[in-house]
Amino acid sequence: MSVAFRRDSDEEHLEPRFEIPLPPGRNLVTPRGLELIAARVAELETGLPLVSGEDEIKEAKRTLRYWRSRLATAEPMPSPAGDKVAFGCRVDFLLGGKPRTITLVGHDEADTAANKLAFTAPLARALTGAEVGDLADFNGQADAIEVLKIEPAG
Repeated sequence: MSVAFRRDSDEEHLEPRFEIPLPPGRNLVTPRGLELIAARVAELETGLPLVSGEDEIKEAKRTLRYWRSRLATAEPMPSPAGDKVAFGCRVDFLLGGKPRTITLVGHDEADTAANKLAFTAPLARALTGAEVGDLADFNGQADAIEVLKIEPAG
């Protein structure tokens, strides 16, 4: 039989499963973010013995490795003073004349539906360091943002 028609195994035709990519840079976390990561690790560790099936076990272990890495590299940040936009602040501002409120948090706590924005997002970077009354450039527009209120998110 020709080698072209021989099939050694199904494994050689599967796509490789890589580790879940980690966000680049520092892993800054709020106190709430650290609690969420620790709770996720505990949940996965508790659930791992209940997982059956080789593929499901591999996926559960892969996910657990990601969250353990996030917990090990977490850098809890102190509560901000609230005089300037910084990690852990809630900010009220106008963007293009429309009022918005966001809280600057870590990658794993970010949730745009809940107005929690990762500190590395372009909007968060444009706001960082601004004070009440400051105007900031955003998305190629000068003075697109006006900071109205800053407070530590608690």
